[in-house]
Amino acid sequence: MMPGRRDIGMPKLLPNVPDMDTQLSLSAKMIDRRTSTPKGSHSYGSYFLEYSLMAEYNLLRKQKLPGIYVIPSAKTPLRWFGVLFIRQGLYQEGVFRFQVHIPDNYPDGDCPKVVFDSQVFHPAVDPSSHELNVRQGFHKWRRNINHIWQLLLYTRRIFYKIDTTNALNVEAAALYESDMDVFKSRTQDCVMDWKERLFTMTSDDPHYMKFSVFEEEIHGPVRQAMKTRKEGEDALEEEEGIRDRKSYVASGSLQIYSEPISMGSNDRPNSLPK
Repeated sequence: MMPGRRDIGMPKLLPNVPDMDTQLSLSAKMIDRRTSTPKGSHSYGSYFLEYSLMAEYNLLRKQKLPGIYVIPSAKTPLRWFGVLFIRQGLYQEGVFRFQVHIPDNYPDGDCPKVVFDSQVFHPAVDPSSHELNVRQGFHKWRRNINHIWQLLLYTRRIFYKIDTTNALNVEAAALYESDMDVFKSRTQDCVMDWKERLFTMTSDDPHYMKFSVFEEEIHGPVRQAMKTRKEGEDALEEEEGIRDRKSYVASGSLQIYSEPISMGSNDRPNSLPK
């Protein structure tokens, strides 16, 4: 080496950015890798916790749960804002806001809490705290097995399959068991109350989902664009011989599976699964 000259050496090359599927796979592996961390330990630190929650959110997005929209708070990763749309059943047309409260030692602690922004007349929802009885579906939160998307799926399912076991709202449970007409009336009142407060803001968080009254000049073009795109997708599916998709839940699991239903011109089923 010559005096006064620095040995620069070969330039270093950074690896390519992985695609989305690879990122999701790595995220899942990072979650599973926590088995080496003693339960209840905070040794992974706040940065690893935030990364773990980002991995959970990516897994949630991968599921594409219908009728559920969730986004983490802009202020803390331990709180997620959600909106649930009910499309049929006793709570049909219900639009319910909720929050997911995640413990700071996740995933080693208790099950995350689901708390509605206001009262929901339902056997599984506490009439005072508005908290959902998640213990009924998750007796014990098990890391590497339970995920937040499963909790959200359970939150939606309680509105379609009502269970009065260990009810937090005793009045709602009693009416469901003994007087269905009154119960239906109360659930519809609940749905209407939520519709009236849909446009009310209860949080100043930038990520809090906002709703506004429909205005043709603002929302009309967007709605038309969505309808046009949907019609184009339907035409493409018909051309490719795909009539619809069937969805089902595997026995003993909360995971949703979906696959296309293909048929020829002479292959028309009497009914399609919904």
